[in-house]
Amino acid sequence: MTRAFGLIVVGDEILSGKRADKHMAKVIELLAARGLQLSWAEYVGDEPARITAALARAFASGDIVFSTGGIGATPDDHTRQCAAKALGVPLALHPEAELLIRERMQDTAREQGVPYEPNRSDNVHRLNMGVFPQGAALIYNPYNKIPGFSVGDVHFVPGFPVMAWPMIESVLDGRYAELFTRNAVAEKSVIVFGAMEATLTPLMQAIEATHAGIKVFSLPSVDHPEYGRHIELGVKGDPGRLDAAYVQLIEGLHTFDAKLGPELVR
Repeated sequence: MTRAFGLIVVGDEILSGKRADKHMAKVIELLAARGLQLSWAEYVGDEPARITAALARAFASGDIVFSTGGIGATPDDHTRQCAAKALGVPLALHPEAELLIRERMQDTAREQGVPYEPNRSDNVHRLNMGVFPQGAALIYNPYNKIPGFSVGDVHFVPGFPVMAWPMIESVLDGRYAELFTRNAVAEKSVIVFGAMEATLTPLMQAIEATHAGIKVFSLPSVDHPEYGRHIELGVKGDPGRLDAAYVQLIEGLHTFDAKLGPELVR
């Protein structure tokens, strides 16, 4: 069965423009390197009701989903709590997470040359970063030991790219290696000048109807720095079926007497 991959990016700072999202492009890159692709992405601010709704959809989808951001212990971090609410389970301090967080606090104290005080209020508060929905599994954080967590196929990592990206890679390689290249997607396209999308639509529909596992895409541009006004028209999908679909595409374009530019292969 084909597995879909999704991404949820949490944080008001993304929606306000204070921070630019870098996660989606990186997740696309990480998946593509393994012959996989991102099927959907969702951005959500720090409003708990919206986070809960987004996570409920993710848990119910059966997809493999990565959620970034909102798993800290400050008042604007709600992802852990919303995940528990979406699942209908209580929150609990994960014992392994507690050990890792205490290790990190001891490392920090040692680096600062001060004694480690486990009962100091700020250190006690930091343990909240290990409070996860009951039954969660840990995702190790190689940057600072503060873990993320997984519930089923939904995986929660921090918003910081330096932490999130290696954690996402470790989940992909550790849990989903059997999917690598199974659903590999290839793509071939051509630059088309002087054609209208509406005119080309019947050709696109005919190709998809003829070649299962192939999708046709059309990317118009009006001010491309190299090609000017044009359409990039192409096919993508199962590499074993791609060439036949592309041949039909090119033959169909010739019937429209369309002017063709460079071919692109990805």
